[in-house]
Amino acid sequence: MTTNTATNSSRKYYPTALALYITYFVLGISASIMGQYKQNFADLWGASQLRDGSYDVSGVVAVIAAIGLGRLLAFPVAGPLSDRLGRRLSALIGCVLYAIFLICVTFTSNMYLGYALAIISGMANSFLDTSITPSCMEIFKEKGTVANMFTKLSVSIAQFVLPFLIGFVAVRGLPFNTLFLATAAIIIIDGIFLAFLPFPPFERTVKIKGEKQKKDKMKFTPSAIILICLGFTTSATFMIWLNCNFELGTLYGLADPSKIQSVYSVGIICALFVNAALMAKGLKPIRILLIYPCAAFVTLGMTYFIQAPAMCLAAGFLLGFFAAGGVLQIVTAVANEMFPKNRGVITSIVMIASSVANYAVLNVASLLTKIGGTEGPRMVVLFNMAVTLIGILLAAVLTRRFDKDSEPQA
Repeated sequence: MTTNTATNSSRKYYPTALALYITYFVLGISASIMGQYKQNFADLWGASQLRDGSYDVSGVVAVIAAIGLGRLLAFPVAGPLSDRLGRRLSALIGCVLYAIFLICVTFTSNMYLGYALAIISGMANSFLDTSITPSCMEIFKEKGTVANMFTKLSVSIAQFVLPFLIGFVAVRGLPFNTLFLATAAIIIIDGIFLAFLPFPPFERTVKIKGEKQKKDKMKFTPSAIILICLGFTTSATFMIWLNCNFELGTLYGLADPSKIQSVYSVGIICALFVNAALMAKGLKPIRILLIYPCAAFVTLGMTYFIQAPAMCLAAGFLLGFFAAGGVLQIVTAVANEMFPKNRGVITSIVMIASSVANYAVLNVASLLTKIGGTEGPRMVVLFNMAVTLIGILLAAVLTRRFDKDSEPQA
């Protein structure tokens, strides 16, 4: 009876959850759209032309990398702000920052302004992360882990439809900033809804005037530290593949390496529904954190040894399923359950680990590609296997600890 009452009381927050998922749809587009228009931005920022008539896009790539820097800068502020002043404020800040980025970036006159706006985009990402993950846990309660995992679905749908939207704009001869402005309109309208929709109550970490405050310090147990490390390894596995699969497909003779990205997105979407069904039937999220990296490791090993075009496509789907299909979101959700009074902060910490992975492993992958020559892409696969193996070992230790005794809440 109590469960039914709790479910009914949560239903009034479902429109809020939908609006929050829409912000992640915008996040998915914002994180990918500059990469699809590199030539346009290179032209806009006065890049030099190459012999084939195309523009040097190295400056644009550097600007895109600044998104990760923005995430790192904002997370230490975004998490505590969410826990102290509320999920609504954090979400609204994210919406405003994304609107600024999307509206202004296509009107910048040089890459330095673009760099600053990319940092703003990364900061918007951080504020949304520290609002949406805790909100999902507080709205859906027992099903919070599944609900948080579906934030990845919003991102995946956005990245799946983006190429079709780009084609739609191109066929009609519309200016390249059309999608930027349309996406800005979506986030502005969604932000207006979020300003008025109800948010669930949360446990504030600020001192209430006139009351003696008992400090609830975050106790970083070995299990909590392992979860933070898994934020790094689980992110690294799919980030390396996502950014380096095109070159591997070319090496293996795949006629259209861009197809790897398409099957990768399908794998993610399939995984989200399968994971939700498995957890609904009682599979503990902690099991997924061990089983899926093992499957990703085997897939990477097969990709290294089986040098065939079809293997690249199969690996794209399997790594989308086992590496990118909500594993990071499960890590974040489990960490939120461990720190119910500091959900914004622990989300920040896990995502900082993810952002560090984005910066660190891609730099290593870039170096391996450079020194490896034609075999560089396969060296990157080996590197990915090594990182994934570390994640498997960490997950094995964490699983054993959870099996021995339930970790007390902080």
